[in-house]
Amino acid sequence: MYDVIVIGSGIGGLVTATQLVVKGASVLVLEGYTIPGGSAGYFEREGYRFDVGASMIFGFGEKGTTNLLTRALNAVDLSLETIPDRVQIHYHLPLSLDLKVERNYEDFLQNLIAYFPHESKGIRRFYDECWKVFNCLNQMELLSLEEPRYLMRAFFGHPLACLGLAKYLPQNVGNIARRFIKDPQLLKFIDIECYCWSVVPADMTPMINAGMVFSDRHYGGVNYPKGGVGQIAQKLVEGLVKKGGEIKYQARVTQILVEKGKVVGVKLANNQEYRAQRVVSNATRWNTFEKLLSPVEIPPNEKQWQQRYKKSPSFFSLHMGVNAKLFSSHTECHHILLSEWEKMTDSEGTIFVSIPTLLDPELAPKGYHIIHGFTPSWIDEWQGLSEKEYEAKKETVAWRIIDKLEKIFPGIDANLDFLEIGTPKTHRRFLGRVDGTYGPIPRQKLRGLLGMPFNRTAIEGLYIVGDSTFPGQGLNAVAFSGFACAHRVGVDLGFI
Repeated sequence: MYDVIVIGSGIGGLVTATQLVVKGASVLVLEGYTIPGGSAGYFEREGYRFDVGASMIFGFGEKGTTNLLTRALNAVDLSLETIPDRVQIHYHLPLSLDLKVERNYEDFLQNLIAYFPHESKGIRRFYDECWKVFNCLNQMELLSLEEPRYLMRAFFGHPLACLGLAKYLPQNVGNIARRFIKDPQLLKFIDIECYCWSVVPADMTPMINAGMVFSDRHYGGVNYPKGGVGQIAQKLVEGLVKKGGEIKYQARVTQILVEKGKVVGVKLANNQEYRAQRVVSNATRWNTFEKLLSPVEIPPNEKQWQQRYKKSPSFFSLHMGVNAKLFSSHTECHHILLSEWEKMTDSEGTIFVSIPTLLDPELAPKGYHIIHGFTPSWIDEWQGLSEKEYEAKKETVAWRIIDKLEKIFPGIDANLDFLEIGTPKTHRRFLGRVDGTYGPIPRQKLRGLLGMPFNRTAIEGLYIVGDSTFPGQGLNAVAFSGFACAHRVGVDLGFI
């Protein structure tokens, strides 16, 4: 009998597990795959080490309280060497809007004002408003908003910060942007600024999340872990085991066991059972309530949540190895390519690019670089195909994307050394995420983060952690969810 079982070893699950084990809980993590990390994992091919997901990493700063990945590793007496990125994103956008988001805040503002000089005051006022959100967050220890004693302690310790956050909690970015900005092209730029991490435009992106991302890129900055993103999960697992926790791989959970309305453990695909006082699911809410629990156990509030949120698209991914001569010394690590504003949210509309070997050359053979290109794609587009049709479509879409990338990397085709293609079905298969989804997005405009659930569920003893809980998607966001979940579970078990 364990105190806590964690289903899945994504970053949210591992932060929960490590935070609990250092508090004295007995913790077992069950991972269906052969390595930890989930969307923050890695794979190796022909001398290349590829990140499964994005390579743009927040949370490795050295000051404040929003450096959650640094704090998570410090809790288990570990750290990671990281490489600072001087530019968060190089945007290649419609109407020749070619803009770099510099790490230095003032440099970024001047870059943007150069394109929209008539909006100079509005630009500064909008992004300064984001700093107000960030500064409130960065004063407080980020733990469970479901725990009354923490809320009281936070309020009396930082009353102005708490009141400031309460003000922004029901607001979305679009509402605030339009207070200060009128130019429709500039408002479209704010849309892509949100879309590149929230997968929805500004009108549907919570201001709390934007305040964190738009400011932390200039505060703690974007920092790439040496050895690849997969090192984050590897280090957290090392710390978990060092502190007395356990992890089992190829241990696919197929059922959450419920007796007399209370969760008591889990069953694996091989019918082995493990018992615990509490179970934390790092699977999506759809996986948890529709796959791991029987339909009669789905609480009404979960059905209500599904009426407010839907699955975001998955991605079509290209993992490429290319000759190093393709890039100049001025090439940045992260790029976003969009040709038409109206197609921003369409399949193949926005193309995201990471070149992590510009920061860590050891991830590729000498003389070569990695390009990870990906674009939104829905699993419905890949269903009902024969194997031959499926492979042919993969090739067709891949070369269509590569042709578009020629715009920013002329000669990419001629310099291609390795190519591996992933579809939403690939994401579903290897990450275990229903439909390969990136996470939940609102079905319609909601009031900021007020509709996003916390970690506890209506089923006694069951908690959820990860991107379908407050505050949402992104590595630092799911780390926040992990800190909050561990705090809530720790209180419920009497460890805090």
